[in-house]
Amino acid sequence: MKLLPRIQVEGGAEWLARTATQCLIDEARLSPKPGLVDSRGNGAHLDLSLALMERSARSLTPTFQALALQSWQRPADISLRQTVGRLGREGERQMMLATDGVNTHRGAIWALGLLVSAVAMLGGTGRADVITRTAAELAILPDSAAPKTFSKGLRATHRYRVPGAREEAQQAFPHVMQHALPQLRQSRLNGSNETHARLDALMAIMTSLTDTCVLSRAGMEGLETMQLGARAVLQAGGTAQPEGQRALAELDRRMLALNASPGGAADLLAATLFLDRIETPYIAN
Repeated sequence: MKLLPRIQVEGGAEWLARTATQCLIDEARLSPKPGLVDSRGNGAHLDLSLALMERSARSLTPTFQALALQSWQRPADISLRQTVGRLGREGERQMMLATDGVNTHRGAIWALGLLVSAVAMLGGTGRADVITRTAAELAILPDSAAPKTFSKGLRATHRYRVPGAREEAQQAFPHVMQHALPQLRQSRLNGSNETHARLDALMAIMTSLTDTCVLSRAGMEGLETMQLGARAVLQAGGTAQPEGQRALAELDRRMLALNASPGGAADLLAATLFLDRIETPYIAN
């Protein structure tokens, strides 16, 4: 692989970081999202707001840039995996400082951090399937410095014996590649505007994801409500159709009643938008 001059590498890393940050902001602003923070309000959260989510996203730009620089045209090995883990944890600390201790984007640091690193490993570009497979090669490697304590998400995966964010990455992001990205592009082809196409992509993720954020807050009842409700939206023709909009509003009502918020699905939507931008950077926001 031809090595690029340092100035081009730095420019590529900066672009990847800005793109990842913008995808987090785009996800946060997208409305109406069931149970999630969006431009309407705080969803099922008392400690989150759109302004806080945007501040959190911008605090992560230096982390994404550092990940890209350190990963540029490097192979997936233990050394890089440990570097990525260290930078991710440093980014998490910066995020917590920016949000006064509120966990806004921990899951997104994992998903988008791996994808940013994977694109950089490939020299700054690549097809989504190649990028996700490269990210998986990195995700399956051990990180000896990783914290031994369980997050809420890990506790949920163990309690309910379901896969979580770690497995999603290690399996090359199947909910992104098999559900969200195809739905996003199919909805566009069907004439949906960008907002509806992105909402449809979110629904596609929610139809089958074992979202540990939902499980942590609302158990299996919340997860089944999310999955069945998202399927109903898509079966009604998606969010561009009046019937689909009614189904989405009903899903939002039920998620709020259960205090359930599909944060894992939101992280994967941001990852979907990022891969879409890498492959088709001409798509308007």
